[in-house]
Amino acid sequence: MPKKDEKIEYVKGGKRLDGRKVDELRPIKMEVGVLPRADGSAYIEWGQNKIIAGVMGPREALPKHTQNPYKARVSYTYRMATFSVPDRKNPRPARREIEISKVSGEALERAIFLERFPNTTIDVFVEILDSNAGTRVAALVAASLALADAGLPMRDLVSAVGVGKAGGEIILDLNKDEEDAPDAVDIPLAILPRTEEIVLLQMDGLLTKAEWAKSLKLGIEGCKQIHEMQRQALRKKFAEAEAKR
Repeated sequence: MPKKDEKIEYVKGGKRLDGRKVDELRPIKMEVGVLPRADGSAYIEWGQNKIIAGVMGPREALPKHTQNPYKARVSYTYRMATFSVPDRKNPRPARREIEISKVSGEALERAIFLERFPNTTIDVFVEILDSNAGTRVAALVAASLALADAGLPMRDLVSAVGVGKAGGEIILDLNKDEEDAPDAVDIPLAILPRTEEIVLLQMDGLLTKAEWAKSLKLGIEGCKQIHEMQRQALRKKFAEAEAKR
């Protein structure tokens, strides 16, 4: 991690320290239907991040006091494996994991037609196997694919990306070094791409109005790139299933 008084150019000659342009995503791989015992599942590699998601349900919500007669409930569980970070993580869920589970579940609720499944719960489990910045948005992308794989009716996929600032530059998809910049600003953003409805928006740091406008535009463009990758992953899965018939 750079020291606060250390001057580092995070963008030089239009390129970042890892060779990417300011609007370029890290290498991404998506695969759907990886867990045969889950109703729906997905695996994603996003830079160094490796994440697996599984969906079960809808099923009867128990205990009964958790039931809603008007719609289903989304139970989203985000967990980081003890070996996912350089220093061994305590296996107990941390406050960060609980917070991410809450806001991510709320984001997915906007995408699913929950009113079709009253008194039920939809369980979404996400495990971070390897972590290097942007895990909450990558996890949301994997979870959305798993929900689609489970056949749940959805308004749209949830597409998400991180955007922010490092070294005075507005950049897309920050890596860990950029997140640790002295002036770093990190903005996890998730949308429903067809309507551009924002379903998750958080910010760690401060931006000017001009920087915010630039960040939002860059983030939405990044989400739409992710959306196309999600569609391709789903097409590939169902094309392979059709070929086996």
